[in-house]
Amino acid sequence: MKRGTLLIHNGHETDYASGCSTGALGIPIYQTSTFDQKLAYKGAAKELEFDYARSGNPTRKALEETIAVLEGGVKGYAFSSGIAAVSSVLGILAAGDHVVAGEDIYGGSWRILNTFYKRWGLELTVVDTSNPDHIKKALKKNTKALFLETPSNPLLKITDLKTCLAIAQDAGLISIVDNTFMTPYLQRPIELGADIVVHSATKFLGGHSDVISGLAVSRTLELGQRIYAVQNGFGAVPGPWDCTLVMRGIKTLKVRMDAEEQTARNLALWLKSHPQVTDVFYPGLEDHPGRTINEAQASGAGAVLSFRTRTTEQALHFLGTVKLAAAAVSLGGVETIASYPVRMSHASIPPAERQRLGITDTLIRISTGLEDTEDLIADFEKALEG
Repeated sequence: MKRGTLLIHNGHETDYASGCSTGALGIPIYQTSTFDQKLAYKGAAKELEFDYARSGNPTRKALEETIAVLEGGVKGYAFSSGIAAVSSVLGILAAGDHVVAGEDIYGGSWRILNTFYKRWGLELTVVDTSNPDHIKKALKKNTKALFLETPSNPLLKITDLKTCLAIAQDAGLISIVDNTFMTPYLQRPIELGADIVVHSATKFLGGHSDVISGLAVSRTLELGQRIYAVQNGFGAVPGPWDCTLVMRGIKTLKVRMDAEEQTARNLALWLKSHPQVTDVFYPGLEDHPGRTINEAQASGAGAVLSFRTRTTEQALHFLGTVKLAAAAVSLGGVETIASYPVRMSHASIPPAERQRLGITDTLIRISTGLEDTEDLIADFEKALEG
């Protein structure tokens, strides 16, 4: 079955999968906090699957099973946000453990690793994972996990997943891959050797800028049980309506990603020729240093790109005057979103470190939406005139 078909036909086409028998083409929204357990006490007839909605909900279960199928994993888990998913997965580690992570991962992931978990005794080393040798050199006796994101955020660097995940496997590490930018429609890290995949489902999976949600998928049942223990213990779970919105978004992921990727490619090509733009970062460009690797591990280049203007003033003018793109945090919606990493996604990273990484005051990240490409280009042209 092809990926676009699997987005719709994954075992949750009707409400039969959730125990109902109407044949409805939608999973019921179980808007409840608790469940009547009388049957469990009538002669101890059976143990009920659901007892309290923090621990499990039929609507949430449908989403969790769906993402597990799409990512090719054994168990899926839903959370109240993408960073809740990341934080909960990291919660399976222990004080004194060491994590090697990409140096330009999502700023929220960097922040939780370098603040909250650092206070709890987790050690962190960040490296440029586009060079696998940097990972090998960073390994220590207490290294327990490798955290990757490809394409990276916001510079769209490509990490060779197969090579880096093999390094993790040889070293006995738990490998975690943030697959938010690519989604399982374009890239499936578990097939390449990842142990755990995380998503901000707020982004492309939800796809409409109307829900906050996160997901995690484990390659093994044992890892899944460890993640569930944190999910149930921390309780950072989504409500059933949020789960329904994400499942709705997943059904249209193929058509959205196909259209948005084509727009991103055309926009990147146009930006490369603009006199006020100095750099364009997009894996679909012929001169992108990671293009060949990305094509080997993913079926597309995605719908996110970044570019630099010549001056900070031009970047600020663009963000303040562009009309067909929201100047906002987040990405992956049906509308184009222009983000300013130094003030938004990566504001928590110290300025000197941002500068070293290339996350400059002139860098703008674009998530293309479903607008006509010609209209976006015309609007961007006017916004770059200043």
